[in-house]
Order: sequence, then structure tokens, then C-alpha cells
Amino acid sequence: MIDNIKPLIEQIKPLAVQIQALNQQAYVSYMPEVERLITYRVRDDKTIQRVLDGLLDFCGDEKVLSLYKKLCRYYWDINPEATADYINIYREMWDHED
Repeated sequence: MIDNIKPLIEQIKPLAVQIQALNQQAYVSYMPEVERLITYRVRDDKTIQRVLDGLLDFCGDEKVLSLYKKLCRYYWDINPEATADYINIYREMWDHED
């Protein structure tokens, strides 16, 4: 039975490598944007939500998730209701018990 799984694993490997590369690219792209928002104390809801929306697609990656959490903590003081919505959306998409 294990011999039957090996070809499947070999087929999936390139996809996993691509996903890791996309996650790394997302982190590199979004990290300066998150830092800029926080450093310059940007309070514009649309700007912050645009970044959160983009990060949300990549929150399966721990480094991207750390940016998402950091921006949510910052956004909480600006708009706690919207931040709570983003936390709940994250939980629905990524936070599974299994």
C-alpha cells in the first residue's frame, strides 16, 4: 500500500514547493506594508482592511499569520468590531481543530 502512495507524493511535492514559495513571497511583500501602517500610525479603515484581506489568503503560513496577528492587534484600537470580524474570518478559514 505504501508503494502506491509514493507516486502520489512525488506528484504533490512540486505543488507543495510552489505553495511555500508563494507564502514566502507574500511575507516578503506584506511585511514592509504592515510595518509602514503601524510605524506611521495609519488609521484608514480601507487601507488596513485591504492589507488584512491580502494577508488572509496566506495565513496558513506561520510567518504570514504573525503579520496578520500583528496588524489585527494594531487595528483593534482603531476599529474593534472590524478587527473581531477579521479574527472570526481567520478562524473560519484556517483555525481547524484537526
